Amino acid sequence: MKNFAWGIAATGVIAKRVGTVIAAEPGMRVAAVGSRDLGRAQALASELGAESAYGSYEQLCADPAVDAVYVATPHAQHLEVAEAAIAAGKAVLCEKPLAASIADAERMVRLAREAGVFLMEAMWMRFNPLIQQVAADPRFEEIRSVQASFGFRSPYDPAHRLWAPELGGGALLDLGVYSFGLAQLLLGMPERAHVTGSLAPSGVDAEAGGVLVYPGGRRALVECSLLGPYANDAYVVGTGMRADIKAPFWAPERVVLSGPSMETEELVLDPADNGYAGEVREVRAAVAQGSKESAIMPLDESLAMMGLLADARGQLS
Repeated sequence: MKNFAWGIAATGVIAKRVGTVIAAEPGMRVAAVGSRDLGRAQALASELGAESAYGSYEQLCADPAVDAVYVATPHAQHLEVAEAAIAAGKAVLCEKPLAASIADAERMVRLAREAGVFLMEAMWMRFNPLIQQVAADPRFEEIRSVQASFGFRSPYDPAHRLWAPELGGGALLDLGVYSFGLAQLLLGMPERAHVTGSLAPSGVDAEAGGVLVYPGGRRALVECSLLGPYANDAYVVGTGMRADIKAPFWAPERVVLSGPSMETEELVLDPADNGYAGEVREVRAAVAQGSKESAIMPLDESLAMMGLLADARGQLS
C-alpha cells in the first residue's frame, strides 16, 4: 500500500517521535494531526509535513484521507479516541497500555472486533529486533527465569499524568507494562503474582515489585518505580543460554548472550531499525492483508496484561 496515511491523535513527545518515524518510513505519510488545542495540532502537522490539522479527535478520525489513527493521548483518553476511530472505520494503533482500566480495554477490543476494524496496542518492545531474536532463539531451550526493572525518579506532582489517577497515572501502567510485559512475552501469563509496593498521596502506585510464578518453578522478578533510578536492564535465563538485555531493556541496542561454557555473543541493533518502525509496518501490513489483529501483539494478550496489572495494583491497596 503506497502512501499509507496516518492520523496522529495528540501532540506530545511520543506523538512527535512516532510521527517522525512514520514520515520517514517509505510508503507512509502523516496526513493529519488532531488535538484539543488546534494551535498545537497545526504546529506538529507543519513539522511532520501533514496537510491537515484538527482541533478535535473526532474531526481527525473523520478525515477520509486517513487510513489509520495513532493514539498518543494520556492513558485515560485512549478509549475515547479509539472509539471515534473505530466508528469511522480507521485502523487503530494505540499507545501502551491499551487503556487506563481493564473495563476500558475490554470495551475497546469488543468495539473493534464487532466493527471488524484493526486494533493493536503500541508495545514497541515486541517489535524491537533484538527482543524478537531473544524470544525466538531455540538455544535458550527452557526459559526458567526473567528479571526486568524499570524505574526513575519523578518529582511528585499530583497534576502530572504520572501521578494523577484521573489521567491513568502510576508506575504499573506506565513502566510496569514493560517489565511485566517482557515476562509475559517470554513465559506467558503466570499462575499467580505476589506484589508489594507503595502508593502516592494521590492514590496511584508509586512503585511495585513482585514475583510472577509459573508452572514447574519458573519465575519472573519484575519491578517498576517512580521513586528512584533502577538499572533498567533485564536478564533471561534458560537451560541452554542466558541473555543480558542492556538498558533500556524495552528498547535495547545491545544484547549479550552467554552459552553453557560462558562463551559470549553480542547482538547489536541496526541503527536504521527500531520498535516504532516495526509497529507502523505491522499496521500497514495487516490492513493490506485484511487482518483485524496482530499476531505479534494479539489483543487477548493486551487484555491479559491489563488484568495482571490491575491485580498487581490491587495488592498494594
